[in-house]
Amino acid sequence: MDDIDFELRGEFIALCDLLKLVGLAGSGGEGKARVDAGGVYVDGQPESRRTAKIRAHQVVECDGVRITVR
Repeated sequence: MDDIDFELRGEFIALCDLLKLVGLAGSGGEGKARVDAGGVYVDGQPESRRTAKIRAHQVVECDGVRITVR
């Protein structure tokens, strides 16, 4: 599994935007489609909310990539 550290520049980031910014989606719309398709996990739990607020110290997993938000 690949690991990515993401530096948060605010209180939170929407899940679909996070997927776009780390390169797992080409656009916010593609990020939303990835969440809709399943296979996205936040802190080990399946996440189906496209714009779930991801905050510091959370871990997102998608397509064999683990994103640690700092």
